[in-house]
Amino acid sequence: MNDGLVELVGRKPAIFGRRKVTPRACVVDGKRHLRAFLGDILEDLGFVTSECGRVDDLQGVLVAELPDLVLLGIAADGIEPGKILETLVREQFAGKVLAVGARESIVLKAVQQVGREYGLDMLPPLTTPFAAETLRDRIAVLLPDEPAPSPAVHVGEALHAGWLELWYQPKIDARTLVRCGAEALVRMRHPTWGVVPPAYFIPEPHDPHFCALSEFVIERAFRDWHYLMEQQSKVDLSINLPSSYLREPQAVRELCRRMPTHPAFHGLTIEIGSNEVIEEIGALSDVAREVRFHNIGLAIDKVGANWPALTGIDKFPFAKLNADRHFVTGCGNDRLKRNVCRHVVELAREYGVPAVAEGIESRADLIAANEIGFDLVQGYLFGKPMPLKKFARSSLTRTVTGGA
Repeated sequence: MNDGLVELVGRKPAIFGRRKVTPRACVVDGKRHLRAFLGDILEDLGFVTSECGRVDDLQGVLVAELPDLVLLGIAADGIEPGKILETLVREQFAGKVLAVGARESIVLKAVQQVGREYGLDMLPPLTTPFAAETLRDRIAVLLPDEPAPSPAVHVGEALHAGWLELWYQPKIDARTLVRCGAEALVRMRHPTWGVVPPAYFIPEPHDPHFCALSEFVIERAFRDWHYLMEQQSKVDLSINLPSSYLREPQAVRELCRRMPTHPAFHGLTIEIGSNEVIEEIGALSDVAREVRFHNIGLAIDKVGANWPALTGIDKFPFAKLNADRHFVTGCGNDRLKRNVCRHVVELAREYGVPAVAEGIESRADLIAANEIGFDLVQGYLFGKPMPLKKFARSSLTRTVTGGA
């Protein structure tokens, strides 16, 4: 394991330290499923992650990603750890190295010894099996003491640089607790700030980039659906679009034209905020009637105390009513919230469409949602929004007992 290392020792780091706000980690392991598992844990802890399955790829990852941590999986049939250490020394890696392997592994002990001898900052090894908290304790020194300041990033820059992606949160049948759909939520993976929530980059409705952002969401949702189909994880998708986009006849026609023709595609749901629908009920009703013949349903989102404004709509053309999470979260213990939710469900029954409860975060909320009569439920009790590949790996039949 020592061959090739001696001549590399003594060099000082040259590029490490171009500071990032969010810590970064590279998972090095020959097994894809282990890279995915370790990467998921690190992302939950707040890291921006990359992965490497071959020694030959590590140099490029170190230069491009500048990780603070290299997490090295060690197995008898994995990649050769000696060559990994050699690459880290040659590239003057000044971050921390965490080796993961079996408790009595001779190789694990050798990696620790050789790494320390040649100046690598070796964290105490992580032996399998381990809990997520154990990993957190090992890398606590890399976690920021305080939340990072809020970034100010223009959506036009993000679109041009390719930083945007869609994350997916499952929608669950309230009676069977089986996944039956997912809502696509836009996220930014910024090279400095890490994963940025939409509150920091979604433009105002009058911003000219809002149309380009809507186009991105549509195109990426269709592409992601095909990926999920290939991974045997297809679901019915919902996306969010502003009413201003749907007021453009050419945009609506183009959307209808681009709909997938695959026989397994059961349709697209577009969620529109209830306040927008109430303000433009005539125009959006016409759009809803037009697009449903092209396998598109418009759902009214964030229905709360404004529910009376949605009564008495003639020939109701909308596909679903989504209760505002503000009234769903905590409804199990709040009579006023539960009353608003009940009105939303009754309105949905009157129009003959499903009622969706967004914001289910506790078992008490779920029990209340079932008692009130919601058809679909969604919320952190079943899983947070997650990147596409992680969503594809998750079970199609996740239940409350298996949720996040």
